[in-house]
Amino acid sequence: MEFCKKCGGILVPKKTRTGVVFVCRNCGKKYNKGEYIKVTEKVQRENNIKIIEQKKENLPTTETQCPKCGNKEAFWWLQQTRGMDEPPTRFYKCTRCGHTWREYS
Repeated sequence: MEFCKKCGGILVPKKTRTGVVFVCRNCGKKYNKGEYIKVTEKVQRENNIKIIEQKKENLPTTETQCPKCGNKEAFWWLQQTRGMDEPPTRFYKCTRCGHTWREYS
């Protein structure tokens, strides 16, 4: 990484007709660092595919009955769906069937 001698800003490469020059981001001063500068970027790709067997929620659970399947455990979270002067809405998601329902406070 190169820095400008005038203001101390970072020099970035810029392609011109005669080659590559470095230009200061702050003051715009140009520095000729040579004709044989090659700017490249190498990207490596990984072909690792991860298969997730089971979907897991990162939410707290509570004991409540699902209205669809009767399961007694559900994930829950709070969300402000109305005005700030109103209480938040409590959402539930069944741990067995995935049914989602809400409860207003």
